[in-house]
Amino acid sequence: MTTRPFLRRLIAGLIAVVAVGATAGPTLAATPDPAIPPAWPLDSALTYLWTSSAVPPSTIKSAVNAAAADANGSRKSRGPSFAYSSGAPNGISYGPSNPCGVNGLACFQRNPASRYWHLWFRENGHRYDWGTLSWCEMTGSPNGCFQAETITLDELGHVSGLDHHVNLPDNSDYGDAVVQAYSHARPQAGWSASSFGRCDVATLQQAYGLATWSTPYSTCLDIPTTLLLTASPTATSTGRAVTFTATLRSAGAGLLAGNPMASRVVVLQQRSGSGWADLLTMPGGATAGSYVAAYAPKGSQAFRAVFRPAAEGGRAASSAAVSITVTCTVAPCPLSVGQADQ
Repeated sequence: MTTRPFLRRLIAGLIAVVAVGATAGPTLAATPDPAIPPAWPLDSALTYLWTSSAVPPSTIKSAVNAAAADANGSRKSRGPSFAYSSGAPNGISYGPSNPCGVNGLACFQRNPASRYWHLWFRENGHRYDWGTLSWCEMTGSPNGCFQAETITLDELGHVSGLDHHVNLPDNSDYGDAVVQAYSHARPQAGWSASSFGRCDVATLQQAYGLATWSTPYSTCLDIPTTLLLTASPTATSTGRAVTFTATLRSAGAGLLAGNPMASRVVVLQQRSGSGWADLLTMPGGATAGSYVAAYAPKGSQAFRAVFRPAAEGGRAASSAAVSITVTCTVAPCPLSVGQADQ
């Protein structure tokens, strides 16, 4: 197994470290983390046990288990899940015997092709040239300590296939990701993160797709969407309802292409003069990504559907207009539908 130098770019099967320090990167903001290919099979259950020759103390065990729960609860994708199992083929090691390099707090190996991964943690009190390692869980959380739960979550992100996030020079976007080249000690921003950041999630969604069709796209993404509206019938008489069906899908790339988008806000509008006016919010239909509403037009009119994203990385979309012809069978008949009639 080859060990890459400290803070070099990662590739599958090689060792990477969580380290301390400060750096300035390219001026990129709100971009997904780089990926470490290959990805695991969708919905992989990755189990771990404590390495018999390097068993962590109980406080570190608890931190690792908490981080596994953090990863499972915040991946928002069909990426790997993590759990302790006494029969697991992969290990968690603690102590001075590790391949983490001179500055590493923790490190990992991964090889999805052979279903292998492993994590190592430096021992509390390990001396570096910058000072002494203090795990917050073992030392009462003084300033300057590192939270083992957050560091573990970072490493599990690597195992899942996330490379180090690229931050702004001033680190103002540090909270966009847990998987960082340099970890923050208490009380710096992000020192106690207990869920993947939005740009971690973005890469997990790109690599593994969404957890469900109702899962929002990470706000670190900018996914185009398509919206189709149909109506039945398109010719009716006064007082009779028309069934409008909207179909909302993503138009991204790879696993984010063509996905139905359920549990979103889709509004039916009708033409009003030279513009459009909201008519009603369309409830979700029986099929994922479909939205269905019945409405009885008061006269011949054009309708369209509009998708309004709420706190997610999917773009707004409007359907093409659908014209409905209404034949009046009860006098007096309206000549047209205007603003006052809506």
